Amino acid sequence: MLQEIGTIQTSFDTDLKSISSVQDLEGIKSKYLGKTGLIPQLYKQLGRLSPEEKKEIGSKLNDLRHKAQTGLSEALIAFEEKIFLEKSRKNMVDMTLPLPKAAYGGRHPITQTMEYLIELLAQMGFDVGEGPELEHEDFNFTYLNIPEHHPARDDHDTFYIQKPWLLRTHTSPVQIHYMKKYTELPIQMIAPGRVYRADDDATHSPMFHQIEGLWVDKGIHFGHLKAMIKAFLQEIFEMDQVRFRPSFFPFTEPSAEVDIGCVFCNGRGCRVCKQTGWLEVMGSGLVHPKVLQYGGVEDPAVSGLAFGLGVERLTMLLFRIPDMRMLFDNDPRVLTKAARHRHFPHIREDA
Repeated sequence: MLQEIGTIQTSFDTDLKSISSVQDLEGIKSKYLGKTGLIPQLYKQLGRLSPEEKKEIGSKLNDLRHKAQTGLSEALIAFEEKIFLEKSRKNMVDMTLPLPKAAYGGRHPITQTMEYLIELLAQMGFDVGEGPELEHEDFNFTYLNIPEHHPARDDHDTFYIQKPWLLRTHTSPVQIHYMKKYTELPIQMIAPGRVYRADDDATHSPMFHQIEGLWVDKGIHFGHLKAMIKAFLQEIFEMDQVRFRPSFFPFTEPSAEVDIGCVFCNGRGCRVCKQTGWLEVMGSGLVHPKVLQYGGVEDPAVSGLAFGLGVERLTMLLFRIPDMRMLFDNDPRVLTKAARHRHFPHIREDA
């Protein structure tokens, strides 16, 4: 058995040197130390030996088993270290390399457009008025001469919290609040803010932004409205193509939709403007006498003009964005897009 122990020792040393993977290591362990392995088989033969032989051979056999167990453990540790070093080299970070360029946040295109429009209207003499987004239906509808049967009052168009309270559908109610609070003429204010309607498609959003304007004084007429809006739009779009189309709004009389020459085709006709060469950008008109009365203006010599525009609409035109939903998708390609306008501080020639 001593000769057999020596043979197994030599064979084990040879096999241990030839391993190339953890799987090879498991195979050697099973061959020499498994239940049916070579070393356990030798232990089964000890019962046939005399006490003196059993003592000597048993000691040699214990040494062989210990050496096998130690060799396998050391080989396993060596393989684990090798695997760890290989993974470390693949994922190694070179501390001398420069840091990647950080991506900085910025103002949303809607915010930029809103701030620009407020600043421009402020230069034209308009103060900023504020009002609640949770509004009473009297201020949202009744005081704006919107009758009880008007479809805008229906639940499928308006977000009612609990009647008579609703999420305002336009910023026009701020005009009533403002006139009731400030009675001294002239009244010249704009109401920028969020509004809510039950609508959602490529050109409409359930939440969007508006700017309503109001100018109340003695002798205000439609000529003032046309001159003011033309100057306003020409400053924004740097074009002379502005036209007024007769329309109807309950809170103004007469009323007019305002169009500009298409900024995508320069008025020649394209898919965006439906081949008309014109794009609708805002509504306007002279304030209805009933609205002035609800606002506390009783003098018949006093009149006013009003206008309203969707900020998303102008943002899409300034930033050349075809779908309104892109403004709310948090797509970096949209959020970092530069507007083609000289008044935006981040304008680039290659934008």
